[in-house]
Amino acid sequence: MCHCAVLDCIDLPSPNFDDRLLPVSMIVLHYTGMPDGQGALDRLRSPDAKVSCHYLVDEDGTIYRLVDEDKRAWHAGKSRWRGMTDVNSASVGIEIVNPGHEFGYREFPDEQIASLIPLVADIKERHGIGRGNVVGHSDVAPARKEDPGELFPWHALAKRRLALPSPTRDLIDPYWTDAGFLLALERFGYDVTDEKKAVIAFQRRFRPDLIDGVIDGECRAKLLALLLPRPQ
Repeated sequence: MCHCAVLDCIDLPSPNFDDRLLPVSMIVLHYTGMPDGQGALDRLRSPDAKVSCHYLVDEDGTIYRLVDEDKRAWHAGKSRWRGMTDVNSASVGIEIVNPGHEFGYREFPDEQIASLIPLVADIKERHGIGRGNVVGHSDVAPARKEDPGELFPWHALAKRRLALPSPTRDLIDPYWTDAGFLLALERFGYDVTDEKKAVIAFQRRFRPDLIDGVIDGECRAKLLALLLPRPQ
């Protein structure tokens, strides 16, 4: 059975999981990055692929459960967020069917997001997850990943308090040096080992209209606003 009492899920178990070592404190959103949803389901359930997720949301809004939430799915790979290096142990992973940048990246259908929103809301409430820990794969693995990408409608989650909004009002540029910005970005949660890719990941999430890897006044101001105390 699906954990989500408010949702209909189709069980398609994957053998690719192991035991959690940490309590759930994060939700990581991915795109499948494959030509179609069936191919993604097949890969996520193949023992040879050694990848999986807890849930997959198809373009028509169908939700599949592949791994039980009390188990550790293999979706995040080598990643880091707010000092956490075993992201798989601490997170619920949701794959969202989309061809991704390699196979014809496109907007996410309304039906898909309409199913994703209550799924995220249910997981977030049951595990007491803060908005700042509802993240994309590119947030936790900026040097390796781009998903769910700049077309993902984070604003639809943010307006329902399911993710952090991109700050737009009363922005103040703190005039940090680039080194100061990177220190602040690491404090916020990003792995800044690859500095430019960390900046690109931040832009992809919070300033998707211009993703150039350049630390400018808007980036500094948005990051400062995100670091200021806020209600969860």
